[in-house]
Amino acid sequence: MTKNNRRQQQAKVIRIFRKIHRTTGALLFFFFLFISITGLLLGWKKNSNGLILAKTEKGTSTELTDWLPLETLKQNAQKIFRDSISTELSPEIDRIDVRPDKGILKFKFVDNYYGIQLDGATGNLLKIERRRSDFIEQVHDGSILDRYLGTSDGQIKLFYTTVMGLALLVFTITGFWLWYGPKRMKRITKNS
Repeated sequence: MTKNNRRQQQAKVIRIFRKIHRTTGALLFFFFLFISITGLLLGWKKNSNGLILAKTEKGTSTELTDWLPLETLKQNAQKIFRDSISTELSPEIDRIDVRPDKGILKFKFVDNYYGIQLDGATGNLLKIERRRSDFIEQVHDGSILDRYLGTSDGQIKLFYTTVMGLALLVFTITGFWLWYGPKRMKRITKNS
């Protein structure tokens, strides 16, 4: 293969990579915009002064032996939910985040973005929180579509994260080659 043919072939590869890079970017622009904005917000959630993620309160005792039984605390959280948040929304608990070092438990509910922090020893309410970070996380990973469309097993999230992960990989490879390819061509031409 002559040097000129080799250079033409390298230029062709760069043009193909540029087209792939440009087309993928145009097709997925809004998805990358959502991922970047929500990623920034999630990165800042603990430093948002409670706007994105509520501050974790402190309970009266860090000794688990002083704490009320978990079932009692769960019932207390559900009662507070019905009395203080909504009688219309489901008080079904999605997860309980136990923080022995802070003396508290955080209760997160299934079908909404509310949370309740209780003192582990007394069962007293420490905070009712809006869990904005959960909403942002669901937008970030695409699971919000699973939630609103009622799909099972996170099928949309899996598809979305697969497509976006592969697109990012394509961007990385084509972007590198768009940067490196011309440098390589110049070096080869210079050495000829």
